Amino acid sequence: MATPGHAQIDQLMVVEVEIGSLSTADSPRTAGVDPEHVEALAVVQTPLPPITVHRPTMRVIDGLHRLRAAELRGHTKIAVKYFDGPEDDAFVLAVESNVTHGLPLTAADRKRAAARIVASHPQWSDRMIASVSGIAPGTVADIRRRAPGTESGTASRIGHDGRVRPINGAEGRRLASELIAQNPGLSLRQVARVASISPETVRDVRNRMMRGEDPVPRRGRQGNRDDHRAPAPRMARPSAVPDRDAAQDRAAAVQRLKADPALRFSEIGRTLLRLLTIHTISMEEWDQIIDKVPPHCRGIVAYLAGESAEMWTEVAVRVQSKVAETA
Repeated sequence: MATPGHAQIDQLMVVEVEIGSLSTADSPRTAGVDPEHVEALAVVQTPLPPITVHRPTMRVIDGLHRLRAAELRGHTKIAVKYFDGPEDDAFVLAVESNVTHGLPLTAADRKRAAARIVASHPQWSDRMIASVSGIAPGTVADIRRRAPGTESGTASRIGHDGRVRPINGAEGRRLASELIAQNPGLSLRQVARVASISPETVRDVRNRMMRGEDPVPRRGRQGNRDDHRAPAPRMARPSAVPDRDAAQDRAAAVQRLKADPALRFSEIGRTLLRLLTIHTISMEEWDQIIDKVPPHCRGIVAYLAGESAEMWTEVAVRVQSKVAETA
C-alpha cells in the first residue's frame, strides 16, 4: 500500500524555487546534514533529482543534502516537486524517503520517527509503520505499548495492504481455522479476505493447526470464556513434504528436479529451479548473510523475508492441493 504522501506529490511538475524561501525545520534527521555527503553531492556533474517540498509551509521533505550541495555550489535556485498534503503526512513522507534512498536515517532517528507516526497515525498497523520507518514491526509494537493513550478508542487498524482489521483478531482466527479445516486448498489471501485478518495471521493459524494447537494464542483470549473450547483439529503434514529441512536434503531434492526434462527445457521450469536453488544454502551461510546486512536495512530485509515466507507457504499449499487433485 502506498502511503498518503505519494498520492499528493505532483510527479510531473518540477519548478525552480529560490533556496532562500525554503525551510529546513522539523527534519527527521536530528543530527542535521552529513558534511561529507554534501561535499560528495556538490561535485556530481549530472543534475541531481529535484527535492520534495511541502507547499503550505515550504519545508523541505526530502533532499536536504541536495539543498546544501546546491548552496555549496553557489546556486540560488533548486528544482522542486511539491507535496500538498497535511503536515503529519509530510513527516511520514520525509521518513519514508530517507529510509528507502539517499543517506539513511540512523536507527535512533528511525525509532523516534516511528514513535511520532504512532501518535499521528494510530490507525496504522505496526507493519504499516514499520515499512515506512525502516524498523521491525515488533519494535513498533513496543513503541506503541510505551506510548500513553495510543490504544484508547482504537478497535481496528489499517494494514500494509490497505485493509482495515480489528486489533483483537480472536474471532477472525477462529473463522480462519474453520475455513482451513473445511478447505485446506484455500490460499492465505483467500482466507484472510473472508476472516478479515492478515495473510500472515492466517499463516500462523495454519501452523498452529498443524501442530495441534489452538489457533488463538493464550494472550489473545478474553478472560477464560474460550478456555473450554477444544483446540482446532490437527492438520496432517502433506506426505510429500519431508520432515527434515537440512540444506543437503533440499539441495538433493533440487538436483532431482534439475534432471527432469519437463522443468529443464521450459522457461517457467527454469525460473522455478532458480527460485528453489536459492533455498539450498545452509543455515551457516544464512548466518553470514544476516550478519552482513547493514543496520539501516535490517527492518526492510526482515519485512521482505516475512513476505517471502508467506508467499512460499501459499505456494506450498496450492501445489499440495493440486497433488491431492491428481492423486
